[in-house]
Amino acid sequence: MRKGDLLLNAMWTGTLVLTATGLFSQLVGFCYRLVLSRLIGAETMGLYQLVMPVYSMFMSVTAVGLTVAVSTRSARCHALGDEAGVGRVLGAGLRSFFLLAIPLGVLVIWCSDPISVYLLGDARTRLGVVLLVPCMLLTGVENLHKHCFYGTGRVRIPATVETMEQLIRTGAVLGLLIWLLPQNQERTVGLIVLGMVICEVFSAVTLVVLFRRTQRERETRQIRTRQKEKSLWSIVIPVGLTSVLGTLLGSANAVLIPAKLVEGGMEAGEAMSAFGVLCGMTMPLLSLPTGFIGAMCLTMVPALSQRTARGDRGASAGLLNRIMSVTMLLMSPAMALLVVLGPTVARLLFGQPQAGQYMLLLAVGTLLTCVQSVLGGALNGLGLQSKGARNAIASDVVQLGFTYGTVAIWGLRGFVVGFVLSSLVGMGLNLASILKATGLRLRLFAWFVRPVLSAVFTGVWCNLLFQTMIRSGVWVWTACGVCLGVGAVLYVGVLLMQGLSVFGWLWGRRKHA
Repeated sequence: MRKGDLLLNAMWTGTLVLTATGLFSQLVGFCYRLVLSRLIGAETMGLYQLVMPVYSMFMSVTAVGLTVAVSTRSARCHALGDEAGVGRVLGAGLRSFFLLAIPLGVLVIWCSDPISVYLLGDARTRLGVVLLVPCMLLTGVENLHKHCFYGTGRVRIPATVETMEQLIRTGAVLGLLIWLLPQNQERTVGLIVLGMVICEVFSAVTLVVLFRRTQRERETRQIRTRQKEKSLWSIVIPVGLTSVLGTLLGSANAVLIPAKLVEGGMEAGEAMSAFGVLCGMTMPLLSLPTGFIGAMCLTMVPALSQRTARGDRGASAGLLNRIMSVTMLLMSPAMALLVVLGPTVARLLFGQPQAGQYMLLLAVGTLLTCVQSVLGGALNGLGLQSKGARNAIASDVVQLGFTYGTVAIWGLRGFVVGFVLSSLVGMGLNLASILKATGLRLRLFAWFVRPVLSAVFTGVWCNLLFQTMIRSGVWVWTACGVCLGVGAVLYVGVLLMQGLSVFGWLWGRRKHA
């Protein structure tokens, strides 16, 4: 087998390993959110959602750019046979992280009161903001080690740790709440964050120990790395700035939604509950099938970086062709089935009548976001971080503009429409950048038309079957299970009738231009 085929198979194998563990983690995380929402209620869930943009902003400033840089630089060192350089890249990343994170963490604690009152708009978030600081420091250490593992193709260790982390977080958070509730809403949010700190202690310590143990076995030679450490910042700066600006825009969006709902005539508590239901219940349900996308991005970026390091940039076009096809072939039917089953499932699971609203539009936006994320990761792997930064910011600006201009008038529908259009803008810009950089030819039918039409066909028939079964008195969970099975068989059958095998795109050895 050719070396390129071995690299491709290793990438898909790593993707499937991460997908399996990611889906398990998402399932555990979804059950965790389900129990959490029932323990604390929609309003407290909304407060928790307000705190998380602080977490996102901190990680954007300190760690997001560094994780991409560590992944791509360690992949380059690994491709060139410099295993000792992998450890030095990680060391440079950790030093840079602490240089940024410790002063910022002190500042967050010092300014926690104005952050909670003036930026987040609710004083009840203060304790959660303070407790986020140790959580964020530990998460940074964890993520840098994870991405160094990903860059060198060792995915099983971080995948196993991530699975255990999810279980520990679920047990810690829910255990604290069950043990110590009832509390006021500020302390409840603080207990959730404290549970997150406990699981991050486990993850960070475990990954540090395992990396040092495995790295000693792989170091074979020493080479000068001053130039590599300097090039780290050529990746950190555009990726980090993009993440910071994106988080700022996302945080502004999160704060604006309840404020604009109040401006449109809702009571403050009702607005916070509606925000909590949409962002804490409906959207996490839609994100359940997207574990494959995150896993694929984690393995795709170093795979593309290795090809670039070897001067084999033209070969990226064939890989990206398969990635685009697989993304749409797998995500399209998942979103179609969620449109059919999602509203009923959301209301049953969360016990909220508004859960599952706007499912069709949110599913379209989620599908577009999946493609946008994959293409954004591809730009990072190709070394085109600046273009990815520009495109991501443009997408976020569209979303913020719709939230600001329409939520007070249209309610949450304004945010949802903005979500779809902003995802379309981001996907389109990333696609144009990829086509220009690689010379890859746009395959409109293979990438978009065929999977979407096949998914719509599947969704229409599954909707008819689901409604018929419900009207006939079939238990709702039985109806959901039958529809999932029938939908999968029907979708694969439609593709086979067109002469296409889904798995053939993963390991097929046809040459794609």
